[in-house]
Order: sequence, then C-alpha cells, then structure tokens
Amino acid sequence: MTSGAPYLLIDAGNSRIKWALVQPDGMQIAAGALAHGGADQPDWSNLPAPGGAWLSNVAGESVAARIAALLDAHWPQLPRATIRASAQQCGVTNSYTTPHALGSDRWAGLIGAHAAFPGENLLIATFGTATTLEALRADGCFVGGLIAPGWTLMMRSLGEHTAQLPTLDANAARGLRDPGATSDRDRRGPFFETDTPRSLSAGCTLAQAGLIERMWRDLQDEWQVPVRLVVSGGAVDEVTSALKVPHTRHDSLVLSGLALIAAERTMERDA
Repeated sequence: MTSGAPYLLIDAGNSRIKWALVQPDGMQIAAGALAHGGADQPDWSNLPAPGGAWLSNVAGESVAARIAALLDAHWPQLPRATIRASAQQCGVTNSYTTPHALGSDRWAGLIGAHAAFPGENLLIATFGTATTLEALRADGCFVGGLIAPGWTLMMRSLGEHTAQLPTLDANAARGLRDPGATSDRDRRGPFFETDTPRSLSAGCTLAQAGLIERMWRDLQDEWQVPVRLVVSGGAVDEVTSALKVPHTRHDSLVLSGLALIAAERTMERDA
C-alpha cells in the first residue's frame, strides 16, 4: 500500500455500506453510504486514488463480492485488506476468549472510541440491526459486551410471530412519533400509548433504552468511576429519545477505527 496516499475505508454492516476517503493524518476527503440490494453506486470518479482499501465486513460474501466489483471498476489494482479483531491493536486489548470471534465492526468501533475519548471509561451502544454494548476501560481494555435484537428487528419479530400485531419497519415507526416531542421528558405522564402500532413502537424503544440504562448504571457501580455512554447507529435517534441518562453521540466510530488500524499497519510496514 502506498505511503502518503489517502486510505479508502469501508464499513459494510448488515443494513448498509458506509465509506470514507481520508488522508493519513485523519482528515476526511469524502464520504458516503450505499444501501444493500440497491443499484446506487459510490461517487468515486473524481476522487484521488487511494493507496489502499481497508474493510470491515459483517454482511457476508455477497456484499464482499459487491465491494470487490466496485473497487475493481474504479481502481482494479488497489491493494485491499479486510480487518479482523485481534488480541491487541491501536492501544485496545481484547478480552474475548477467542479474540478473532469479535465482530470486525465492533473491534474497529472500540479502537475509534478509545481514540475519540482518551483516558475515559466507556460504555459504547450501537443501534443497528443488532444492538451491541461494549464496556471499555480507560486503559484500553475491552472487558466484554452484549448483543441484543435491534430496535427494528424487535418490531419486525413481533409482527411476524404474532397473529394480531402489525409488522412495523423503521420508516413506519418513525412516522408514529409525536413531532412536537423531542424526548419522553416532553410527554405528559408515562410512556403509554392508545393504539397498537404506537404501543408496539414505544415498547421496543423502551426495551432498548432500559437495557442501556441498566448496563450503564451497573457498570458505574462495578467500576466505581464515571462512565461515558457513547451512542451511534441507524436507530440512535429513536432509542436516545427515550434515554434518561447522559450520553454522547458519535456517528463514525467504525470508520475512525479503520483509519487508525490503517495508519498503524502502514507505519509497521514502513518501519
């Protein structure tokens, strides 16, 4: 991979593909996103040629093939590396029993979070197809995490496995929100609803929020230190609307972590 050239970073999640072109110093040149199964193409035609592509892919072989075809169409000889979690990297130590079993997106996100909030104890909540939680100590030790069904997956599962409940997707559920209320604090009384679709959406939202709040409080009780709650993901607006604990939003943890991995490996190669 070419020293000094920008890095092409690709985060292929279960719902979409996010990408960014960044300079080795971390300055972003361009960024975008693609939906799975669509015909849209990334606008790479006027970008400077990257020195290499760094990928996190948790979406399977068909998505990997699509990414490879896109890269070949624009930069057919471009070196590329698909990352995997390791025991230690970029200041983060992995406490998973089998380090490689940790998802590459979660690993890159941990690295990105550790760099974004240095010296802080973190609980990282990502609201995607799955909701994931990562506990990361200030010294960079990832002590473990949790995986639960995501907000949309909860709603879809209820609709598909019950006879009388509707199947809500994210767009339908967002259309049910009160446009005048920015959080549950703006509502009068508890979060109870008066029709089935809103009851379903609110129940799944509060299930997500309750999990996050419980683990945030438990982690602070266990560690006896302040813990910053960092949130991200496609359903972040919906879930955080119900959160009653302080939180910080960061929308590019995985891409930030990929940039750090790329920089570290390039330095190791050139040393």
